[in-house]
Amino acid sequence: MTTATERRVPRHVEPRRAGFFGDLASVAVRAPRSIPRDLETVVPALIVPVFFFVVNVGALEPVAEKSGITDFRAFQLPVAIVFAVTGVSRASGLVTDISTGYFDRLLLTPLRRSALLLGLMVADLVLVVALCLPVLLLGAAVGVHFATGPLGVLVFLLIAGLWGLAFTGFPYAIALRTGSPGAVNSFFLLFFPFAFLTTSILPQQALTGWLATVADYNPVTYLLAALRSLLSSVWVWGDLWPGLLSILGVGLLSFALAFTALRGRVSHG
Repeated sequence: MTTATERRVPRHVEPRRAGFFGDLASVAVRAPRSIPRDLETVVPALIVPVFFFVVNVGALEPVAEKSGITDFRAFQLPVAIVFAVTGVSRASGLVTDISTGYFDRLLLTPLRRSALLLGLMVADLVLVVALCLPVLLLGAAVGVHFATGPLGVLVFLLIAGLWGLAFTGFPYAIALRTGSPGAVNSFFLLFFPFAFLTTSILPQQALTGWLATVADYNPVTYLLAALRSLLSSVWVWGDLWPGLLSILGVGLLSFALAFTALRGRVSHG
């Protein structure tokens, strides 16, 4: 029989731990809220590709047409998209969380450690797709059309989003390893030579010498080929699968580095 005293004493209830997707959603929803405070990390991701697209088309279109590229605007649009989505991440916000101690406080919660990083990456994927839309509208405004139709547009956005997601592991690895905003912010500068040592200006068959050799091993070459095939031809699986394979390779490498850095940060914490 339960006494009145026992009824007044609350029983100890173990806190219920949210599932993995609950943890993922809590991190992913929080991340976009900080974007208005960090517009300096988002605005360049839109200005840079628009700038290069306008300058390249304005300066090189007549030369490109003489070299055999029939639609240089469609040829350049995937390049602008790659610049828009590459390196976009909340890594700078993660550095802030590390420096303020917020990340350490998160480690004291029941949140799954993998969700701390994957949640940020999910938010990045949404942001990457959003950044693609203004660039695609610019392309449509200057007469670029998708030969593969509306479904091709969706696949184009999916491939671009997956590339952006695959690349996010690198800035997160730097953020978790160094905790330095300078190191994270300068990372994108390393991508510039990586992006130009490919078919960003000329088709692969027009490249010669060492540049042709480097382009053969550059995953961006196959990414651009996949995106361009959706613009200029009917569905060609032979152009799409190498691009998807290059995304997978880059993603495996970057995610391995990021989650290794996360384990190191958690152990250190």
